[in-house]
Amino acid sequence: MKGQETYSFQSEVKQLLHLMIHSLYSNKEIFLRELISNASDAADKLRFHALSDPNLYENDNELYVRIATNKDKRTITICDNCIGLTREEVINNIGTIAKSGSKEFLKSISLEHSKNRQIIGQFGVGFYSAFIVADKVSLRTRSAGLPKDKGVFWESNGEGEYSIANIEKIDKGTEIILHLRKGEDDFLEEWNLRRIISKYSDHIELPIELQIEDKKNNTITWEKVNKAQALWTRKKSEITETEYIEFYKHISNDFQDPIIWSHNYVEGTQEYISLLYVPSHAPFDMWNRESQQGIKLYVQRIFITDDAKQFMPNYLRFIKGLIDSNDLPLNISREMLQDNHITKNLRNALTKRVIQMLEKLSIDNNEKYQTFWKEFGLVLKEGPAEDNVNQQTIIKLLRFSSTINTNSEQTVSLADYVTRMKDDQNHIYYITADSYAAAKNSPHLELFNQKNIEVLLLFDRIDEWMMSYITEFNGKTFQLISKTNDSLNKLVDKKIEDQKKAEEIFKPFIMRVKNLLENKVKEVRLTHRLTDTPAIVTTDSNEMTTQMAKLFAAAGKELPEVKYIFEINPEHPIIKNIINMENENSFKKWIELLLDEALLIECGSLEDPNKFIHTINQLLIN
Repeated sequence: MKGQETYSFQSEVKQLLHLMIHSLYSNKEIFLRELISNASDAADKLRFHALSDPNLYENDNELYVRIATNKDKRTITICDNCIGLTREEVINNIGTIAKSGSKEFLKSISLEHSKNRQIIGQFGVGFYSAFIVADKVSLRTRSAGLPKDKGVFWESNGEGEYSIANIEKIDKGTEIILHLRKGEDDFLEEWNLRRIISKYSDHIELPIELQIEDKKNNTITWEKVNKAQALWTRKKSEITETEYIEFYKHISNDFQDPIIWSHNYVEGTQEYISLLYVPSHAPFDMWNRESQQGIKLYVQRIFITDDAKQFMPNYLRFIKGLIDSNDLPLNISREMLQDNHITKNLRNALTKRVIQMLEKLSIDNNEKYQTFWKEFGLVLKEGPAEDNVNQQTIIKLLRFSSTINTNSEQTVSLADYVTRMKDDQNHIYYITADSYAAAKNSPHLELFNQKNIEVLLLFDRIDEWMMSYITEFNGKTFQLISKTNDSLNKLVDKKIEDQKKAEEIFKPFIMRVKNLLENKVKEVRLTHRLTDTPAIVTTDSNEMTTQMAKLFAAAGKELPEVKYIFEINPEHPIIKNIINMENENSFKKWIELLLDEALLIECGSLEDPNKFIHTINQLLIN
């Protein structure tokens, strides 16, 4: 062999191999599915590139994957005549982890958490599953279209190094030889290989052939053992639930079952087939809006791309699946996809399909919908801002925490809330905060708890931004209870005459506080919405809220300072004690303490916490 060299695996690859061999795979037979899946992808790529260069077939248009065993040598050989690999591709795709994000994910991967299995199947990673059953793996490959002397040999025991060399390979494609570990001889049995292929890879369009040896007649034949028909082209009535699930795992590189799926044939002005899945867990990079993988695109059964982002809005970036269009041209480019009117129509149709699928799930199986919401609720919350057309339906799918529950689980729909509204209640009340505890224990809730009025508790960072795009639901408008609003004051049972009387009595006190605080607050006034808290701060109806200001600050944007309204509870004992306090220094300390307390509750932090503690200590001493 020429040009033989030895390389060390990336440290991340070493970690990954150790994880797979010792932890991640409880079901060892998965290795065969992974390697067959890689061959299927190679066939798709060859068909696509051959559209512009038919010579890549090298007069061998009938693509296949073949599996042979040698019981004497204890080897399994998996070969295909698909697109193959160049030397550079072998090094990049096998010697390293090329998929963006995989390295970062491995930094936090934990052996104790089975959810980390999702890393398997990422680009260049599915191949490593061979080491689950093999203590040595040899690979021979040649990229379609290259001369026969441009073949590549690769070999490793999966522990730290691999060797690579140039060889002559007559046929294009890839051949993988697995030298089995002790105790893995079951995988040499024909019946077992048939069972595994039937279980995991029956839907693969590429023919999967087993080597059948007739020792009596000393002949070898190849027998196709899978249906070799694209699953999405078959009638729905002929496809079992198991087949749908296994196909999902094939196209998504996921080891867990999907929550729900939708398979549709559409004819008319546009002809296409769609098969869309909702996963049961979020990938590790879901929150990166740039990481959207997109769905697979086929045109007239020909694979085009596996990351067609144009067919799904960003707030549905978790959807896996494919679309097979009869209307798009075979030579369509990414730029043409972006601007094509057929693409836009398909995007609208697929978006509606997914939303309908989620709506049905929320009605038919609340337990499964809650599983979906825990994993993808934060992403779906981007929908009301991004999709005006489907906004009302998306709003129905939202789930919230509420004062009616005793935990932070987001289980309350807006439809649920509306059914529990008081007869004279015109608003859907909500509060935003940094955490569930901060929202649940906010003094703004005191009046609502007293009157048994339900309030939605919003504590996800995205909530404030989302609510700025939602104005009403079923004719009911939303009201943030930390903003000033006349409707909130109308909830107070105290008579108007008594309120006016209190304002008159406390007028000198309010003026004294205003003069003391000067420009620190926008306004000082009484409030009758508190029971246990001496004072709160609120924002004016046209002012930016605290949570929105935090969002902008997190994005690195400079904003004008939020000016709060300082609202004082005249019934609280502390206020009654300091109203006539003559010592100006003591009065100042109490007012500043009450304001800092209110700001701490509202903002979660103070500009000068040391001053706050110092004031408390001084007042305790005195």
